[in-house]
Amino acid sequence: MPNLKLLREQQNLTQEELSEKSGISVRTIQRIEAGTQPKGYTLKTLAKVLDVRESDLSDKSIKTETTVESEKIISSQEPAIDYSKIKLINLSSLLFAVLPPLNIIAPLILAAVLKQKNQLVKQIVSVQILWTILAPVVFMLGIFLKLGRKFTLVLMIAIVLSNVFIILRNVAEIDKKKKLYYRLKFNII
Repeated sequence: MPNLKLLREQQNLTQEELSEKSGISVRTIQRIEAGTQPKGYTLKTLAKVLDVRESDLSDKSIKTETTVESEKIISSQEPAIDYSKIKLINLSSLLFAVLPPLNIIAPLILAAVLKQKNQLVKQIVSVQILWTILAPVVFMLGIFLKLGRKFTLVLMIAIVLSNVFIILRNVAEIDKKKKLYYRLKFNII
C-alpha cells in the first residue's frame, strides 16, 4: 500500500524500524506496502505507531490533505539522498584534526555544495557539535584532576580517537544500513 510506505518514509523509518516499533513482522509490512489491505489489529497498531487515522491506511484511493501536503513537501524540499555524498560529508568531519571547528564547518559547506540537505546531514553535524562541546569539557576535567602530563597526553589522544571512531563507525553504518550508528534523538541544527 503506497500510503503506508509514504507515511513510514515521512517519519524516516525503515521497514525494520516500523516492525520493531509496532511488533508487526517486516513481511507483513512489505505485503501492506505492496497493496494488501491491513485489517483489525494490524491496522490499529500501524495507525497508532505512525500517529495517523486508520482511514489513512485502510483506503488507498483516499488521500487526506495532510498526505497530499506531505507529498508536496517531500517532492519540493527533499532532494534524493545520495549515500556516497553523505559518506563524504561525514568523512569531512575528520578535518577537525587540522582545526577543531572544521568538524562542523566542513560538513555544512560540503552539504550545501553537494545539495544534500536532509536528516542524515543534520544528524552528522549535530553529533559533531555535541562532540565539540563535550571534548573540551572532558579535557578540562582531566586537567583539574591533576594526574600528570602523561595522563593529559593520553586524554588528548583518547578524545581525538573517540571522534575518529565515531566518524568511521558512522561511515560503515551508512554503507551497510543507510543510517547513522551514532545519532541523537534530536537535531541541534
